[in-house]
Amino acid sequence: GGAGDPEGVGAEGPGPGPEPGGGGGRAAEAPLRPGDLVLAEYRRGRRRSGFQKMFTLTGEGRLQSDRGAIPHRDIAGQRPGQELRTSAGVALLLRRASLEEFVLRMRRGPAISYPKDANTMLMMMDVNHGDCVLEAGSGSGAMTLFLSRAVGTSGRVYSFEIREDHHSNAKKNYRRWRKAWEVSHEEEWPNNVNFINKDIASATEDLQGKLFDAIALDMINPQLALPATCSHLKQGHICAVYLANITQVIDLLEGVRSCQLPLVCERIIEVIQREWLVSPAKRKDGTTAPRVQPQKDQIVEFEEHREESDVVTSEDEGDGEEENKPFCAIPYIARPHHEQFAHTAFLVKLRKFKPAPPFSTLDSNTKC
Repeated sequence: GGAGDPEGVGAEGPGPGPEPGGGGGRAAEAPLRPGDLVLAEYRRGRRRSGFQKMFTLTGEGRLQSDRGAIPHRDIAGQRPGQELRTSAGVALLLRRASLEEFVLRMRRGPAISYPKDANTMLMMMDVNHGDCVLEAGSGSGAMTLFLSRAVGTSGRVYSFEIREDHHSNAKKNYRRWRKAWEVSHEEEWPNNVNFINKDIASATEDLQGKLFDAIALDMINPQLALPATCSHLKQGHICAVYLANITQVIDLLEGVRSCQLPLVCERIIEVIQREWLVSPAKRKDGTTAPRVQPQKDQIVEFEEHREESDVVTSEDEGDGEEENKPFCAIPYIARPHHEQFAHTAFLVKLRKFKPAPPFSTLDSNTKC
């Protein structure tokens, strides 16, 4: 856990191999086995999920839930994407956890970089296989994992974290994911991250002689790190900054201006996802609501007061009667989900120019 202590192989380590996510080494059809990261899920109607739990499959463990239990030995050997019934008779869907699902459910210290923001930052920085990327603010290791996958076996990630507890937790989460990956894939997850427990603002010796293809900052005061890191960013390349509050964005830009750093703000964005509910409309008793077609010269009597059992909903499970109805015979509910994700972060895209255009002459139509 010392400064500069690499979690992965050194610069003279093994050469390029199969890249994670390439599909060639994926054992997606392989049965679940001990060591796999498994996600158990129970879904009901319009709810996102009535129950979700991620766990490491073991030989003697037991999946416990308020809907019953399943011994791990009954899960081992099953294909991912199958249903198993608990001791209470409830069907749970079981599958391997994806990287996105893992980072949302892994053990956290600080708040994580959410996948929607992490992937947008990767596109901002245009990270490719073989790149060398600097990360300041390991946090719980979420962004580190996405960077590790993006740079591949021939790339490298240097991840700085000032707090020892966050540094340790990020390393544990990284190791846990790598270990589970190797159970279900023929190739290893690349061992390509150097976790460094040090303040990036005073890490001159660690950065000496290094040039980075991209820099990712997730800190309370990133403007304090920019003077120390900017000189190590390749000219024309990107520093992407993750900030929770718009006042932090203002402080960041003021820091760039006052320090006269060779950086130009190209974009400030907020990634918003809007989930929709699209499902067959059902009554409270579980039967499918009829699709009413108006007809000419037909008198239709409208009920002013409906019984509660007649209210159309999509929440309750029916008896499967819709499976036997012809195409377009069933009405659907289609609207934004009643539960939406809240604000997570503002993402700032800074590009290095040398010399940088005067701060005051930025085009008035810029997105900043």
